Amino acid sequence: MREVRVELGEKSYSIYIGYDLDEKLRSFVKNAAFSKTAMVITDTNVGPLYGEKIVKLLNEAGLEAALVTVPAGESSKSLTVAEGLYTKAIELGLDRKSPIFALGGGVVGDLAGFIAATYMRGVPFVQLPTSLLAQVDSSVGGKVAVNHKLGKNLIGAFYQPKAVFMDLELMKTLPKREIYTGLGEIIKYGIIYDREFFDFLEANQQAVLDLAPEATIHMIARSCEIKAAVVSQDEQEAGLRRILNFGHTMAHAIEKETGYTRYNHGEAVAIGSVGAADISCELGMISPKEFQRVVQLTENLQLPTKAEGCTVDAMYGDIFHDKKTVAGKVTWVLMDAIGSVVCRNDVPADVVKKAMGARLIQ
Repeated sequence: MREVRVELGEKSYSIYIGYDLDEKLRSFVKNAAFSKTAMVITDTNVGPLYGEKIVKLLNEAGLEAALVTVPAGESSKSLTVAEGLYTKAIELGLDRKSPIFALGGGVVGDLAGFIAATYMRGVPFVQLPTSLLAQVDSSVGGKVAVNHKLGKNLIGAFYQPKAVFMDLELMKTLPKREIYTGLGEIIKYGIIYDREFFDFLEANQQAVLDLAPEATIHMIARSCEIKAAVVSQDEQEAGLRRILNFGHTMAHAIEKETGYTRYNHGEAVAIGSVGAADISCELGMISPKEFQRVVQLTENLQLPTKAEGCTVDAMYGDIFHDKKTVAGKVTWVLMDAIGSVVCRNDVPADVVKKAMGARLIQ
């Protein structure tokens, strides 16, 4: 097992990464100052596989845990679904020390975290991410949110969990597409922060795709270490944390234009990352060779580099609804080398549109 600490003063917490973490979770719950009643939020994909097991484990640790299931998919990240969960929390009698557990992928983590952040102005929250994408992205850092019809994650908060348990046994039931999805964010960490990690992914492509235990623990732990290092320095995205948005400006536009159904988040981030690398190359910030390395690794790890079902004009309009847009200027996270990025808000419209066009299947 590997433990990664997220250092945030009184809000610091640990991320536990390994196989068969049941006893670790039981011990954590027994030693936590939780009220007896708890709620486990999951979805219709994960609930049938692991819901009963987690509830039994939490009950053995002294909680009275109730399993609440929402429909799988991005559409559950809504105020309508949230209202139903608030009602359930009230009916169960959850108080301000009652923990909420998020058992599932990124949608469940974001939704359950939003409920925990806002129910009674904040109750304890524990992440149990079951997808590779959630393990390396949304479960770390405390961003919680629901979507609005005009944009993704526009209604949310910064709210840190008490702990994150990444039991890699739970990944064994993931479809191949869900595994590849997580690799989109993993590649991003090498691009923005750690050239050696990017080199590792290039050199160990088959082990990464096969989820070989040693490679899997290393790539998840290193991704979490990078995100933890960034979040510890900038919890609420005042500066440095913005680099984690590499690839996301274009990705969110792709997700919106395809109704959040054609591409999942990691796939959209992969396409958006290649788009951001393309802009960086067009502006002379990186060489064509470095751009091609990004394209090649993305393709080799079974991720898309182009999207269909979008138009340049619609995507370009969408980026002005992005949370990173201030006073009508879009903040782009761009590469100045593999392992290093900078933020710029002076990218010409024609450069953006050209890069967007290159990422679309016409």
